[in-house]
Amino acid sequence: MSDHLDWISHASGPLRGEVIVPGDKSISHRAIMLAALAEGTSHISAFLEGEDTRATAAIFRAMGVRIETPSASQRIVHGVGLHGLAKPDAALDCGNSGTGMRLLAGLLAGQRFDTTLVGDESLSRRPMQRVIEPLAAMGARIDAQPGDLPPLRIGGGMSLCGFEYTPPIASAQVKSSVLLAGLYAAGETEVREVHPTRDYTERMLATFGWPIEFSPGRARLCGGHRLRAAEVNVPGDFSSAAFFIVAATLVPGSELVLRGIGLNPRRTGLLRVLRAMGADIGEENRREQGGETVADLVVRHAPLVGIEVSIDQVPDMIDEFPVLFVAAAAASGRTMIRGAAELRVKESDRIAVMANGLRALGIHVIETPDGAMIEGGTFGGGRVDSVGDHRIAMSFSVAGLIAKDAVRIADCANVATSLPGFVELANASGFALAANPA
Repeated sequence: MSDHLDWISHASGPLRGEVIVPGDKSISHRAIMLAALAEGTSHISAFLEGEDTRATAAIFRAMGVRIETPSASQRIVHGVGLHGLAKPDAALDCGNSGTGMRLLAGLLAGQRFDTTLVGDESLSRRPMQRVIEPLAAMGARIDAQPGDLPPLRIGGGMSLCGFEYTPPIASAQVKSSVLLAGLYAAGETEVREVHPTRDYTERMLATFGWPIEFSPGRARLCGGHRLRAAEVNVPGDFSSAAFFIVAATLVPGSELVLRGIGLNPRRTGLLRVLRAMGADIGEENRREQGGETVADLVVRHAPLVGIEVSIDQVPDMIDEFPVLFVAAAAASGRTMIRGAAELRVKESDRIAVMANGLRALGIHVIETPDGAMIEGGTFGGGRVDSVGDHRIAMSFSVAGLIAKDAVRIADCANVATSLPGFVELANASGFALAANPA
């Protein structure tokens, strides 16, 4: 990956054709983790070839798991069983992946050996208190840097006990970390949520044969069982599709078909919000794939109107807020976003960075501690800084499609962590996006 990469996004004509986005990042992470701990050989297809997911695979290789890559987006994982991981020779590098680090903290808390989780500069600034506290309550020993920042040093040989936990902040990563620790815990582990979050971990555990009860806002399992090898066909990543959904909605004359997109209801809050704003998003060929609902999405241009985004929708679209900010800026009227304070501790402070970028393009934005008020308007050209946040870089590439002048986006190299090949995929559908080393 280049140390620094800038993009220039220009106004485009209508977006047309079909788009096949890479496999879901969240599901790819979980498939590797559970396949590694399963008994037998698992096959994973449509695996996301991103830096984050490759980092997770490399971590399990470092702990003695044989993982083959017969072809791109394919993995064959020779599971070692729940207690078969080996002590790594060095710290385990999660790269830019908060998902990887938080889930691994729970999984590694139950091992016999000590481990250390490290990450890149961005991940090293992300607080881990929200997973450290519940895991410590289960009996884990996790030491962090001041402010509960990585690296995380996780003690081995601890006796974990299941418990009932209600996270103070809706987070699928926290829930998943606790459930993965629960695989190694004595007794029952139950997570209850005030606002239900995505249930990828629960569905994946069931796919690998672990007895688990789950419904929106609740998941319960007991330790002491086994994971069995499985076949996993990863659905298209909804978060990656989100940029194309908003782009086709905003650019006049557009009609895009997005094939095989995962439509987990705990992930697709953006669809509900965009439809409430007036978007024309149809679904075809709805089906089940790897325990998940998938469908082909047909997106046509439609004028949007500003709305007040329901707080209840926030957990189901937490990763899609940067591109929603762009949609809101292009809508007529005012959009109010509340209850999204978690955006301030993502790869960047996404509220502040998006607000600054939109203002640089001539949009009126008022920040609040947990959201923003966005007044719809017309994008001018200008320079915005993505501060190395992949979702912000891709969101402003969408803004450039309807801007009066070119939008220059700084620091885009980290897009490779989640959607490698985005520029080529985007331009094939009609974007006018150029990438240049800075």
